[in-house]
Amino acid sequence: MGEETLIVVIFGGLHLLGIGFAMLLLLPLLRDERVVSTWAPPEEDDSGGGGNDRVTPEPPRDPTPGGLPLPDAVPARVRLRGTVRLGDLTPPPARRREHVPAPERTPEQVP
Repeated sequence: MGEETLIVVIFGGLHLLGIGFAMLLLLPLLRDERVVSTWAPPEEDDSGGGGNDRVTPEPPRDPTPGGLPLPDAVPARVRLRGTVRLGDLTPPPARRREHVPAPERTPEQVP
């Protein structure tokens, strides 16, 4: 058997195998004996007009006490409104103190 013939046989067998598995999976679908009923809209009553399918919003159940402003709220140091830079609104950091230089030692003072 030539190489081309072998490739055709292998690919043909794989295709037949795939078709067989597909039929096996579709078999329960075809054997289903349940009767599918068609959907019918509910009968209209004579109360007049169409209804609304939207749910009306419920009022809040448990309002939180305190209101605004909150009792533990602290205002921010800086309000970021306008075109002012943040660096211009905050105070500059405190500078460290200069160290007092140590007194110079002479060789006589060394123990």
